[in-house]
Amino acid sequence: MFRPCIDLHEGTVKQIVGGSLEEGKGTLKTNFVSERDSAWFAELYRKDDLRGGHVIMLGSGNEEAALNALSAFPGGLQVGGGIHAGNAVRYLDAGASHVIVTSWVFKDGRIEWDRLNKLLDLIGKEKLVLDLSCRMRDDRYWVVTDRWSQWTDFEVDSETLGSLSRYCDEFLVHAVDVEGLCRGIDTRLVALLGKGCPIPVTYAGGAKSLDDLKQVEDLGNGRVDLTIGSALDIFGGDGVKYTDVVGFNRSISLLKKQNNTQT
Repeated sequence: MFRPCIDLHEGTVKQIVGGSLEEGKGTLKTNFVSERDSAWFAELYRKDDLRGGHVIMLGSGNEEAALNALSAFPGGLQVGGGIHAGNAVRYLDAGASHVIVTSWVFKDGRIEWDRLNKLLDLIGKEKLVLDLSCRMRDDRYWVVTDRWSQWTDFEVDSETLGSLSRYCDEFLVHAVDVEGLCRGIDTRLVALLGKGCPIPVTYAGGAKSLDDLKQVEDLGNGRVDLTIGSALDIFGGDGVKYTDVVGFNRSISLLKKQNNTQT
């Protein structure tokens, strides 16, 4: 299934090449800057009943835009970027269905179990999405934090997906090395998620066509959802029409209803 996104940078909806986000290095590459605000996109997703999308705040100065999006689609969007125990409840109260957490839980390259348990006590497992966005090194996937610039010692594999699934409702996984490049998805990572993830997971990174959405549905065994960013026409892309992904979701939902009726 397709999941929508609203990526915010300096208060504006943008599409950015993920690997270029290292702060202060002057390497930021931007594929798209929207003239429309975050609420416009949220209202669009609400109209088409596209639930479970994520609003990501890439750095400071995005809080107001994020809150505007949540207000436009109450209960329909997740929010991430700088989320911690001190502000998680605020975003949930503002209309987020879930908060997405990564850097606050992974401190100095290691997972902080005390912090994770503190979040669970505060908001509950059912409101938490763990961001396991990753990059490849030595032929393995490792979680990266702090706008995807800080490597951790946490490998993404079936074992870690299984152990962390007890602490959250969903995972969000950006394939950072292909994020924003529109050169195709990381099929190996999608297959890993489809095989090893016991809870819902959204994959993002590299999607360039509707065929990628179909491929994720197949490789992920129907258990992995896909976010499409820079290739989508509402973000200035020419690879995927927004109306087509809405239609794809409706066809999959109808098929699942028919299968459930038959069983």
